[in-house]
Amino acid sequence: MFASLERAPENLINRINQIPGVQTVQTRIVKLSSVNVEGFDEPVIGQIVSVPENEQPLLNLLALRKGRLVSSGHPDEVVVNESFAEAHELNLGDHIEAILNGNRRTLTIVGLGLSPEYVYAIGPGALMPDDKRFGIIWMGHDALAAAFDLDGAFNNVTLALLRNTNPQQVIGRLDTLLERYGGVGAISRKDQVSNWFLQNELKQLQHMANILPAIFIAVAAFLTQMVLARLITIERSEIGLLKAFGYSGARIGLHYSLMVIVITFFGIILGWGIGAWLGRYNTQLYSEFFRFPFLYFKPNLSTFVISATITLIAALAGTGRAVRRAVLLPPAEAMLPPAPPIFHQRRIKSNGWASWLDQPTRIILRQISRWPARSLFTTVGIALSVGVLIMSLQWVDSIREIIGTYFYDAQQQDITVALVDVEQKRILNEFDRLPGVLHTEPARMVSAEFYAGHRFHRGAISGVPEKAFLVPVYDNKRGALPIPNDGLVVGSTLAKKLSVKSGDLVQVNILDGRRPKLNIPVVDIIDTYIGMPAYLSLNSLNRVMKETQQVGLVNLRVDTSYQQDLYKELKKTPKVSAVMVKEGAVGTFEDTMAETILIFVSFFTMFACALAFGLVYNSTRVALSERGRELATLRVLGFYKLEISYILLGEMALFVVVSLPLGCLAGFGLAWLITALMGNELYRIPLVIYPDSYGISMSIILLAALVSAAFVQLRINRLDLIEVLKTRE
Repeated sequence: MFASLERAPENLINRINQIPGVQTVQTRIVKLSSVNVEGFDEPVIGQIVSVPENEQPLLNLLALRKGRLVSSGHPDEVVVNESFAEAHELNLGDHIEAILNGNRRTLTIVGLGLSPEYVYAIGPGALMPDDKRFGIIWMGHDALAAAFDLDGAFNNVTLALLRNTNPQQVIGRLDTLLERYGGVGAISRKDQVSNWFLQNELKQLQHMANILPAIFIAVAAFLTQMVLARLITIERSEIGLLKAFGYSGARIGLHYSLMVIVITFFGIILGWGIGAWLGRYNTQLYSEFFRFPFLYFKPNLSTFVISATITLIAALAGTGRAVRRAVLLPPAEAMLPPAPPIFHQRRIKSNGWASWLDQPTRIILRQISRWPARSLFTTVGIALSVGVLIMSLQWVDSIREIIGTYFYDAQQQDITVALVDVEQKRILNEFDRLPGVLHTEPARMVSAEFYAGHRFHRGAISGVPEKAFLVPVYDNKRGALPIPNDGLVVGSTLAKKLSVKSGDLVQVNILDGRRPKLNIPVVDIIDTYIGMPAYLSLNSLNRVMKETQQVGLVNLRVDTSYQQDLYKELKKTPKVSAVMVKEGAVGTFEDTMAETILIFVSFFTMFACALAFGLVYNSTRVALSERGRELATLRVLGFYKLEISYILLGEMALFVVVSLPLGCLAGFGLAWLITALMGNELYRIPLVIYPDSYGISMSIILLAALVSAAFVQLRINRLDLIEVLKTRE
């Protein structure tokens, strides 16, 4: 459990220990600070956390990767988190500067470490870890207490609870105890920022593990059934001959089942190799974002066994219908050529529009009309490959949409400055005088609890000016909106969690200042991609807080040509606790998404291409075997080789052309399914597919079809007319 407050005496620890269910209590000091790292121009935010000198803390022990803990008598020694040190190439003995309570201090790095509390080290207002702009710094408790005038006091406490203790009961007692000391509400471990991000990521992985393999398995089973059914049709006479010699239907079924098993076996071996590589890559990727002391890729044997079993079952289930046909085929019937389909003159009329078609085109259309189910399955199979590719590219489009909406449409500021304490609005005049500042806009954020009946959410209220320009209230569909004088504007996800609509009253317990408890009506619900925001006008927020013209954040629009000078001034400003640069956040977001999404999209692209190539090639290749005698006869009758190729490949080309729009619909449906299941409280994936994604997907599938057609054309060119036209015995 974690709780923050303004200031409390150390002897309060005795009363905290007396709360039923509490096992261990660790008091400490936690502060944000502006940090200067040599060679890096932008301001850096440091989370300064106190630890006992010469020993590990009772809770959230440090995993030292290099060096040692801070020692007593050396107030400027610190341990920094390993990822921050790696990002700035810092090592033992190096120095960093930090502004502690308005005083500049030079700190010496004596250790590099990791903490379970900061597995996902994310700065204030950030969406993803940015190790260059945010770092964790552990400093001796006595030294940090002296720097912030907190001798014999603390402003943060962590608790370990006894097993089977109800956290909510402890939270209630702890909040009551800390209220007079400026407590902002205790949270259990499940709501702690790092753990919350990690658990949400695990849920996302679980959704993907349930959805994506199911799609792959279903498509693979469908294609296997198509190919085997065509193959059994070709081998009718061989099946009949074997049965005539005494082979049972079960033996014939076993033959084809074993053939499927052997093919699937090679697929399983290949899949194990690719899966192991992807799993290891994923593990390495996650080790960069979630910093554990160790993160090994050790798949259990059961993982391989389960994947192989499911794949084999899917393959056999997909081919079951085709194998059953082979088993039930009577020998006498099997040794005869398949009965030709009934020809109806009305299908391709000799007059009207058909009279404008040449003979090869009519042959193509007759073939399709005689085998409608086969044609439909082939078209659907190609459409599925288009759909899978569109589904993967949709992720890139969604990320582009989030970046454009959240970072550029909804935010017009260049820099957001967090103040050490709330200040009077006149502090804007000081920021107006800084180099390169074109426009300033105040804001404020306070922690709050929201209650609607039995539903509860702990979050924050953002106070924005009524005519906010730099960071307005922004709806994804309606754009920037004016903030009402009175009333709460909430995000749709928060409204859904609280089950409220416009006009409903929400009980708001503000966990800051005088901690007022209010009933505020919801006046508007907005659609957002990120977080669960709640807004009040800045005047209304200050009024309910019984304060006047208070500001906690300052948004800046700056002239980029003065940006470096502005950074230098901000680093020297003692009232600044944190500086968030929008371009840096955008760059981190894009780099992270590029690294994580690229492998995902690349894998799906290869998979979709393999689907399209395999389906087109196998269908055309089997069709060539089925119709070899017919095509050879046409050659003898005077048809050119090009016309023969057109008859065979033109049919498949028609399937491909028809499948493209169907594939676009399938891709939209798959994308809708993925986005519907992947949303959480942190972010929602918008269902956005740009036109170029449709174009790229169709172009890739067309290219795969052309390559497979080229391979089939080589077989057509080598067609032996004499051999094909020999009488079949």
